[in-house]
Amino acid sequence: MVTEAAKVGAERQHLILRRALAERVVRIKDLATELGVHEMTVRRDLDALAEQGYLERVHGGARIIDKTSEELSHQLRATKDTEAKDAIARAALSLVQDGDVVALDASTTALALARVLHARKVSAIVSGLDAANVLAASGVPFLMIGGNFHAPARSFVGAFFTDTVARLHPDKVFFSAKAFHPDLGFTDPHLPEVGAKQALIRAGGTRVALLDGSKFGRRALATIATLDDVDVIVTDRDPDPAIRDACDTADVRLVTQEDQ
Repeated sequence: MVTEAAKVGAERQHLILRRALAERVVRIKDLATELGVHEMTVRRDLDALAEQGYLERVHGGARIIDKTSEELSHQLRATKDTEAKDAIARAALSLVQDGDVVALDASTTALALARVLHARKVSAIVSGLDAANVLAASGVPFLMIGGNFHAPARSFVGAFFTDTVARLHPDKVFFSAKAFHPDLGFTDPHLPEVGAKQALIRAGGTRVALLDGSKFGRRALATIATLDDVDVIVTDRDPDPAIRDACDTADVRLVTQEDQ
């Protein structure tokens, strides 16, 4: 059984890793002040993270290990807002029927759906290594589409990927985005991922966006799709009236965990 102290320690180390990714080097004094703990506690956290291969200890603090930074960034995204992602996955599963071929993008929200997909008799199309590993372990048959490897998302992108997807016709496509704004649609800052997501959306029969509520009303660098390009939005909480009205106008169905 995980103790409350262990949970707090894990959350604290998670925050330290996020700071190290952003600043490259973190200092014990600064972390102790920010986290409201004793410097000795921070030293123990840094030592633990160094033992796991994430950080290298330096005088007065630690620095991120370059070769692990991209993989670590993806891992931190996967562990962020896990309750919301799990709720979205459960709601999205209600849209999946036995016999479907479902396509999943390389987002961490789609990964949460991959973890529960074994509850249906389906096959899948995936572009992300993590989803492939999850499906392989749970016995769900899947097709892995290759291409250029995009390390930040542990996924495949590029011309080979998009050309291959264009010849496939999944029943349902599930994708996520960094942000959603009614005027701009679904947006994301990672351009290689934008092209891969667009290819999946074009190929799908029913196109489903998986978005936690924090992404509504925000915007990122590039548009993946507009509201007219999708059929369903699955989210963890009811959006504000302006977004609901925009979905009604575009005939986009909103599904939340409360609907289940």
